[in-house]
Amino acid sequence: MKKTLELTVNGEHYEVLVEPKTLLVDVLRDQLGLKGAKRGCDSGSCGACTVLLNGKPVHSCSILALQANGGEILTIEGLADGPNLHPIQEAFLDHWALQCGFCTPGQIIAAKALLDENPNPTEEEVKIAMNGHICRCTGYNMITEAILDAAKRLQEARR
Repeated sequence: MKKTLELTVNGEHYEVLVEPKTLLVDVLRDQLGLKGAKRGCDSGSCGACTVLLNGKPVHSCSILALQANGGEILTIEGLADGPNLHPIQEAFLDHWALQCGFCTPGQIIAAKALLDENPNPTEEEVKIAMNGHICRCTGYNMITEAILDAAKRLQEARR
């Protein structure tokens, strides 16, 4: 029996009907058309499906959609300001911190969660925060460099 799910995603309110066993990633991708969060491992260990739920990073492949009922979600599609990329997105581009792009939305959303909580992380803190995000193309040094650079860009923008 389907249930009503209410969510605010990227600032927009949605009401959708879902089966109780429906995963959040499936609602985002299949019902809302937001393809940034990817199904990678289906076990919450690759990070490709990461979104922010009420400001905290979650693996959307490991959470039932109804567990997010009433919640506020940010996906990669909601990060940019229209045509203007978010500083984290810009830093990923500038540091060549992506290749195929499959993991990139999850990486960037996890980086946002880190920088929201810790605006001036050390290299070690970045590595710890990004543990569990798998990239098979780029390698992790460029991702770490991009996040550290994004932290500087965000600090400069606050001044």
